[in-house]
Amino acid sequence: MAPAAAGPAQLVRCGQKDELYRSGLRSGAGTALHGLAGAKKWLEWRKEIELLSDVAYFVLTTLSGYQTLGEEYVNIIQVDSTKKRVPSFLRRAIFVSLHTVVPYCLEKGLLHLEHELQIEADESRTSQGNAALGLSSRALLRNWIQKQVGVLTEQQKKGVLQIVYVLKQCVPLLCRLHLAVFYISGTFYHLSKRVAGITYLHFGGLPGEDQSIRSSYKFLGIISLFHLLLTIGVQMYSFKQKQRARQEWKLHRNLAHHKNTTKEKTTGRHSRCTLCLEERRHTTATPCGHLFCWECITEWCNTRTECPLCREKFHPQKLIYLRHYQL
Repeated sequence: MAPAAAGPAQLVRCGQKDELYRSGLRSGAGTALHGLAGAKKWLEWRKEIELLSDVAYFVLTTLSGYQTLGEEYVNIIQVDSTKKRVPSFLRRAIFVSLHTVVPYCLEKGLLHLEHELQIEADESRTSQGNAALGLSSRALLRNWIQKQVGVLTEQQKKGVLQIVYVLKQCVPLLCRLHLAVFYISGTFYHLSKRVAGITYLHFGGLPGEDQSIRSSYKFLGIISLFHLLLTIGVQMYSFKQKQRARQEWKLHRNLAHHKNTTKEKTTGRHSRCTLCLEERRHTTATPCGHLFCWECITEWCNTRTECPLCREKFHPQKLIYLRHYQL
């Protein structure tokens, strides 16, 4: 009996089985590091240990030309786009890199970039901290990002920070879109295999036995796609509402700024905001009792949910706008 293209049910079971074995390998490696180096080193290198475990799993299976345990479980084999040959070593290497190394680098890169863009201008970076990291990949990545961020202007930093925020929101949406497309087409379960052009053939089973299952997956894909579009619509609406509220606030601030400045000058009191170092406009109190400009403290809360002075944690909705406060 000639092999047929693997259906979505086999691909899903294969992915779940591989994830189960990868989780066991990551858990074992983490336990070994925890026992040898202690909890501190385990927490520090946990992500790297998981990366090495995943790379080792796919190097010993896919890259070496063997089936993974999940592929063997459902009796499927990898083929290239012609469905007549096993994928070349280059295709398999691209898949392993995109499936393991690239997500790790993207996550770490965005995390370090966001941290460097949000860091305070007067915050010192001690040379001892950099020396303690040595020549690890994380230190090299962080140093490279620090150099790139250091040459940017404040306006450029704000723009890059917005791009980072958009990327962090779009990557999960892209994964959900790919999953919905897989449910409909039933071809590529992982985005990395779609890029590498790796598909599967299924050996055994009766032809046409998966038609009802494929129909169920197509229906699930349509629902997933509809839910994704609804999520994007809600996020876009929320973003527009925030932009509209910000524009209305700027208009209100410009109209009331001259009036408030005149009142403060007549009373002879010139209280300053510790964030902008100017006279407070539209005084706002944090739950811990410190006073700031409304725009300054709300912009601060977009990245940090703590008081700029005493570092007490609080939720942004706990801010209190003192409408007629004159001090």
